[in-house]
Amino acid sequence: MKVLAISGYKAHELGIFDQKHQGIAYIKKAIEQKLRTFIDEGLEWVIISGQLGVELWAAEVVLSLKEEFPQLKLSVLTPFLKQEERWKEETQQHYNSIINQADFVDSITKRPYDSPAQLRLKNEFIIEKSHGLLLLVDEEKPGSPMYYLEPAKIKAEQQNFIIHYITPTDLDLLIQDEQMNHTDY
Repeated sequence: MKVLAISGYKAHELGIFDQKHQGIAYIKKAIEQKLRTFIDEGLEWVIISGQLGVELWAAEVVLSLKEEFPQLKLSVLTPFLKQEERWKEETQQHYNSIINQADFVDSITKRPYDSPAQLRLKNEFIIEKSHGLLLLVDEEKPGSPMYYLEPAKIKAEQQNFIIHYITPTDLDLLIQDEQMNHTDY
């Protein structure tokens, strides 16, 4: 797999409203563990749409891994122009720092937001351009990841396209491992 799309819940869907939330470190660790395996198998590109939450945390992981794996590239394909313009200033700054470090940035529809169809087009386009999807999702808890999962499942039925999951159980096990390995546990 050379090109991997990554998505998952938006921060607020996980009850995370602060970049200092301890859950973010565990989510990033889970993403990093998966990415290291994929890099060993030939991963070259990670694609995100730049949405707040799992996607931007994944971008942070990719950017930190680039120091060790300079062949790894980050692509940000936004659904529409200026997706960040209504975000808080601090969030915009964080987003722009990631955009400025990405290897490729473009908008799928070359216009500002005007229709929810732009979001559907984004999901379909990114799935089409990828060889696999890494998705942080709980299939029993609906939310934004389901919009990626639907076109991904269709592509997986028709082609060699693999959907990798990070589930709540995966995160619980990671947290337990981290706590047991922590010296003052």
